[in-house]
Amino acid sequence: MIVFDPLYFLMAGPALLLAVYAQLKVKSSFARWSRRPAGSGLTGARTARLILDRFGLSEVPVERSGGWLSDHYDPRKRALRLSPDVYDSPSVAAVGVAAHEAGHAIQHATDYAPLKLRNAIVPTAQLGSWLAFPMLFIGMIFSIKGLALAGLILFTGLVVFQAITLPVEFNASNRAKKLIMDTGIISSAEEARGVASVLNAAALTYVAATLAAVMQLLYFALRLGLLRGDD
Repeated sequence: MIVFDPLYFLMAGPALLLAVYAQLKVKSSFARWSRRPAGSGLTGARTARLILDRFGLSEVPVERSGGWLSDHYDPRKRALRLSPDVYDSPSVAAVGVAAHEAGHAIQHATDYAPLKLRNAIVPTAQLGSWLAFPMLFIGMIFSIKGLALAGLILFTGLVVFQAITLPVEFNASNRAKKLIMDTGIISSAEEARGVASVLNAAALTYVAATLAAVMQLLYFALRLGLLRGDD
């Protein structure tokens, strides 16, 4: 069966291993800097509120969400949601994550082009995440090339979404690092290193996910005869 194809693991395996490493790095970095209080004493919720208000976004609510590191900004409802470990914590890790999510709200308010593009292709990406792999596997196993090609097209949309996500996340992290220094939320070099550690680890997860998606796309394109080397 295709799932046991050694070529798949040869092409996608390194990126998938990087993704596992990135997740472990996020957990360890967040855990470490969650134990270090920020000098300002602000919680993640208060950090986000301060930054949003500074940019005239008082209408954007800061809400508590369930789950571990479920932090996100919802552009449809214009709401910023923080996990309990971020919302209630005055740690270096919490203020870094909160500032990052506030950065997404600022991107939305300022019509940041990559974010607008990513939001525009969310439906295509969602469709690809649901249907691409079933269509690819069924099409390839039963030699229904048209179905497999349709799955590949959907998967390509998902890869494009992943690629566009990179500048969006990097920009939000860069904004966060600057904002928390400018507002005095953190002031020491050690705290700045902690914020950078947490946000850089999170960024690595997006890089790994994009690399894994690209390599899987190349694998399927190769197996469908769209790249030189198909037999």
